[in-house]
Amino acid sequence: MRRFGLLITDLVLVAAATVLALVLRENFELPIDHLVEISPYIGFTVLMAAVALPLVGASQSVWRFSSMNDYLRLGTATLITVVGAVMLGFSQNRLEGVARSLPILQSMLIMFMLVGVRVAMRLRYNARGAQVTDGVTPSAIISPATETVLVVGMTRLTELYVRSIAEFAPSRIRVAGLLGRHERHTGRVVMQHKVLGTPEQAAEALRELEVHGVKVDTIVIATAFDKLSSKAQRILLDIEKSTDIKLLMLPDSLGLSSPKPQVSSTDGQSGDSTTERDQPGFSLDNTHPSIATRQSFWQLKRVFDLTASLVMLVVLAPVIAAVAVLVAIDVGLPVTFWQQRPGLGGHPFNLYKFRSMAAAHDANGRRVNDDDRVSKFGWFLRRTRLDELPQLYNILVGEMSFVGPRPLLPVDQAPEFAARLLVRPGLTGWAQVTGGREISPVDKAALDIWYVKNASLFGDLGILRKTFSTVVFGETVNTDDIGRAWDDLQAAGVCQTRPGKI
Repeated sequence: MRRFGLLITDLVLVAAATVLALVLRENFELPIDHLVEISPYIGFTVLMAAVALPLVGASQSVWRFSSMNDYLRLGTATLITVVGAVMLGFSQNRLEGVARSLPILQSMLIMFMLVGVRVAMRLRYNARGAQVTDGVTPSAIISPATETVLVVGMTRLTELYVRSIAEFAPSRIRVAGLLGRHERHTGRVVMQHKVLGTPEQAAEALRELEVHGVKVDTIVIATAFDKLSSKAQRILLDIEKSTDIKLLMLPDSLGLSSPKPQVSSTDGQSGDSTTERDQPGFSLDNTHPSIATRQSFWQLKRVFDLTASLVMLVVLAPVIAAVAVLVAIDVGLPVTFWQQRPGLGGHPFNLYKFRSMAAAHDANGRRVNDDDRVSKFGWFLRRTRLDELPQLYNILVGEMSFVGPRPLLPVDQAPEFAARLLVRPGLTGWAQVTGGREISPVDKAALDIWYVKNASLFGDLGILRKTFSTVVFGETVNTDDIGRAWDDLQAAGVCQTRPGKI
């Protein structure tokens, strides 16, 4: 309910900014007849904002903890809102009464008001003594030494801890989420990390993270342990006793924890049928001539991704809204599902999809078989790839591309295949149109790395065309293309041997 109230506040600010833009355009006058004339355009603006703001997660952030990333998201929402309003207005009445300068003034004022109210809340909070540490170091390619933590508490110590990780240990400590004090904070975002519930819901939060492919190594208590409820204390201690997750009392230890020792994947870790020692290594890096000499292509590709994703989000907004409503009716809220995946350079990001399955656990907390969770409408979404529509947002913000290696779960991203991470992951890819789910993980890796080495404009267009055929007619395996990929990689010295089929 609180997030709905924040959305309403944002929509009021958007409408007020549009009216103020008209006042500035008319030299600080407000002609009622002109206001009535452009009222459809104001309505289109509010309608597009009602779609764009939730899409970028603007109502999830806790305003007093807002950051530059939140403001960039607001900029994206503003752009979608104004461009969408102009397109809708033009299609309805040719933008009758709307001056050419109005959308420009409107964009600046919407951005100023949306960001301004958050900055004001941030400054008000800082004035009470909160300390801010700027700067985030990009994380390196995922390494086995990475430790994932769940933070309990929403205190100034929490903020200090999270910002210290960003400053000093971004590549070895990852925050999976927070457990706050109040239910009203659940689902909101603090410093780019989602509040998953309260300390009393720690076990449920861990199960939910497991569904999303996130395994927690440490629960960090960023508040006095004796201030937690007796139920929360008992649950946290039971988790420590019954699992391999350890508790770290941050008030008692103000340093960052050491990296958690990892067990080699050959010592019993489940995964693909090809073991680490059997998997071929690919010696492709960003200094390889095939990549280093094509920097202009990757820059052009990003411009295309940005432009095309923005246009598609606006054009497909009615389809996205309709699918969201049908998903809510079919499997309930929330309508989207996320999983953490390694992206460009191994940097983790949240990949979004429309939900096609019911909840992972029943009312008693028991895991439900995946086959029993998929609905008929969910099967239709998967078959038509409509469940992938939310990934247009991932493409818009630069976490993904239209074409590239499909992002894997962290457990499936073997170090031997790290060359896949030299480019942005894709909505579709060469491996998907050459065999998809029907070929082995090693062959998929070879196809993905072949794409990284040989990516081109015409190649991307060919993959997009084949993706359409795959959606319509289903997946087929092209053994000739797989063989050519292996032959090319071996001839270039990227890979020495091709293992047998799995």
